[in-house]
Amino acid sequence: MENGVLQDIEVTVTFLEMHAPPAVSPPVPYNRQVALLKTKDIPLHFYRYLMDRVGRKWHWVNVLRLDDDELSAGIHREDRDIRVLYLDGAPAGFFDLKPHLPEEVELAYFGMMEHATGQGIGRWFLGSAISAAWSHGPKRVTVQTCTLDHPAALPLYQKLGFKPVAQKKEVVHPLPFAERSASVMRP
Repeated sequence: MENGVLQDIEVTVTFLEMHAPPAVSPPVPYNRQVALLKTKDIPLHFYRYLMDRVGRKWHWVNVLRLDDDELSAGIHREDRDIRVLYLDGAPAGFFDLKPHLPEEVELAYFGMMEHATGQGIGRWFLGSAISAAWSHGPKRVTVQTCTLDHPAALPLYQKLGFKPVAQKKEVVHPLPFAERSASVMRP
């Protein structure tokens, strides 16, 4: 921040692909109470809450800038697959699959809230997202991550079978607190 103005951040985005489902999925954590629930017509305020709580530290801002109609048009598509992770009965993360691309499912968003990290559930959670993506019958599953994301993101994607295919530079325009609050607190 310079003179009270948030500065743009240059990032490197890595694009990854998987062309076959993994032979083995990570096991369900045995030491924690976890649930993964598929949503139907997720309320906009809850989606924004998840996006904010999971992505705040990593500057996930694009969705928070959408108005209600734009957001609803994207997440309420018949083919959209959004699942919420619960840890010990409370929201702990989510993933959002876009299976509407020809022969491809994009893992558009995947992440956990800060209180859920380091609990031994990340590998299982990503494995569940990958399994859900393949259940749509694509020829490939794609995901992207950037240098602002959690440092474990890229290595974890690769451990579970994704292969990097491209990189590019992008600029992230941080969301000022007032704009973030207005987005998350909409009626």
